[in-house]
Amino acid sequence: MMTNNKISRLIVLTAVGVMLQACGIPELSPKKEETKLPDTFKADLIEKKNSGIVKWKDFFDDPHLSSLIDTAVVNNKEVNVLLQRISVAENEIQARKGAYLPFVNFGAGAGGDKVGTFTRSGAVENNLNIAPGQPFSTLVGDYQFGLFSSWEIDVWKKLRNARQVAVFEYMASSEGKNFLVTNLVAEVAHSYYELLALDNQLDNLVQNIEIQQNGLTIVRQLQLFARTTTLAVKRYEAEVAKNQSRKYEILQQITVTENRINYLLGRTPQPIPRSSSGFMDIKQKSIEAGIPSQLLQNRPDIRKAEFELSAASLNIDVARANFYPSFGIKAGVGFDAFALKYLINTPESLAASVAGDLAAPLINKNAIIAEYKNANAKQIQAAYEYEQSIINAYVEVANQLSNIDNLNKNYQLKKNQVDALVQSIDVANQLFKSARTDYLDVLLTQRDALEAKKELIETKQKQIVAMVDLYKALGGGWQ
Repeated sequence: MMTNNKISRLIVLTAVGVMLQACGIPELSPKKEETKLPDTFKADLIEKKNSGIVKWKDFFDDPHLSSLIDTAVVNNKEVNVLLQRISVAENEIQARKGAYLPFVNFGAGAGGDKVGTFTRSGAVENNLNIAPGQPFSTLVGDYQFGLFSSWEIDVWKKLRNARQVAVFEYMASSEGKNFLVTNLVAEVAHSYYELLALDNQLDNLVQNIEIQQNGLTIVRQLQLFARTTTLAVKRYEAEVAKNQSRKYEILQQITVTENRINYLLGRTPQPIPRSSSGFMDIKQKSIEAGIPSQLLQNRPDIRKAEFELSAASLNIDVARANFYPSFGIKAGVGFDAFALKYLINTPESLAASVAGDLAAPLINKNAIIAEYKNANAKQIQAAYEYEQSIINAYVEVANQLSNIDNLNKNYQLKKNQVDALVQSIDVANQLFKSARTDYLDVLLTQRDALEAKKELIETKQKQIVAMVDLYKALGGGWQ
């Protein structure tokens, strides 16, 4: 039994050992994140509500698009791969939780050995009889079974901190999945609206081809009456052929876009249901940007970076604990005998053991020091990444707010241009019929109208895409 004197000496020696170990820890400085967001996105924009909290099913009112997004969120292969990574991260929490609890195992063993006569054990055996007249066995057996336990006492919270690191990494994985879903929703919406725009481009081209074919018919009739030349007929024929060939380019683009959507939905190519007729009449949604600080809660990429920073900061404590002594307890209880027939005899074959151990690194701490420095470097890296994700989120919102404003002005001017050119086609045709203008004026007017209408459709697509991108930049799409 240990006296108070011995216990006091042990405590003093342990304390001295801990202090000596602490002296060998390098002085490192983790980084504190310092990014501060402005109060507003624009000087004249003060909004408290944030459209980023709106669920995507409420944001997109096209039933075809909603159905496609719903399928993509469930079937997308990348999302499902990430879900398995989240499951791995969740299992890691359970594994690290078990590390700081006692381990209890059941074990059994059998063996035998023969000791030399002139050894201490041999001398004892030669003078020991189990029963009168019965000599001790030459080959001494060793049979045992029972429960064996080991437990590392988590004095420095190394194991508990490691478990908390796993919790943060799991939460970061979950936010990573949310960010992937946000991007997936936006990408499906981009491709869907691109498909609608291509359908409208095709309709516009077909209508223009019809107008030019009517013009070609008129030119041919005028040629019969010697009111125009063969050159005019050939120029018209060339223009019609050029636009007809372009039609197949658009059809190929439609096929590629449909297949891209099917890929995002995790399925093989098939037709994409859609409503293209009302594309040019789609109204711009009123999106409220709120205040910049709301991005910290709404954006999954920022929350992911925040959890990664928390995990990296706690990993420094885990690495530092490696410099301190570790304490462990081992114990066992069961049966032990030199022969099977005596194995379960009680109390003679009952055996028990208990031991404590203390171990601390003393010489060659290179690996521990390197691990500690790496943990500190990763924390600094995570802090910079967190700051960068915040700045990136703010810039994305500010860019899209400006983009939407400029696109609205651009669209209105292009619409005025298209209206003027469409009217000029009729005027050019009438002047050509009355021989008051050249056929080139008619062709150029038709060509300009076609190009202007094409640009108008593209601008409408950019408007809708900018609306989707602002919704994504505000943190919408994963709910």
